[in-house]
Amino acid sequence: MNANSALKRLFCVICFTMIFSLTASASYAVTTGEIDASVNAALHRFSQQVKGGRAFQEIAKGVLVIPNISKAAFILGGQYGQGALREDSKTIAYYSMAAGSFGFQVGAEKYDLVIIFATEEALNKFQQGKGWEAGVDAEVTLVDAGLDMPVSTLLSQHPVLGFIIDQKGLMAGASIKGAKFSRIKPD
Repeated sequence: MNANSALKRLFCVICFTMIFSLTASASYAVTTGEIDASVNAALHRFSQQVKGGRAFQEIAKGVLVIPNISKAAFILGGQYGQGALREDSKTIAYYSMAAGSFGFQVGAEKYDLVIIFATEEALNKFQQGKGWEAGVDAEVTLVDAGLDMPVSTLLSQHPVLGFIIDQKGLMAGASIKGAKFSRIKPD
């Protein structure tokens, strides 16, 4: 590796670190109370922004909510968030989501992720994994929030549905493929 190539890589790492530092919220949840409050707010937005949002929550075997995911990139990208898994509107466990990427990308954004587990089998596979990865351990079908299709039809065809809502920032298109979800124990 020549010096010019090493400087370019160092520059990319420094830029990525700066972008992520500037966009990462200092309010990342560290307590269960903070996570639960953020999850409640995200579920309220989900009910308002997604057609059939309440019905999805009522029919789901489990709902994983990761609010306020921060994503930043300059060639190298990263995203992170913390949230909760709920069954029957009760939090049963806390999770983090982390993902990295490489390619032509520049910008930063924040968004909420709501994953609906339509079957007991899909929910159990998620809960039993040591680190569940979207697109590897299960295919997560991302649904457009404005899609006008009956909730029961979507849930019968896809065991795991994902919704990206409340997206803010300067990046085009969010993706969760390759994102790793790990159980956490916040304070």
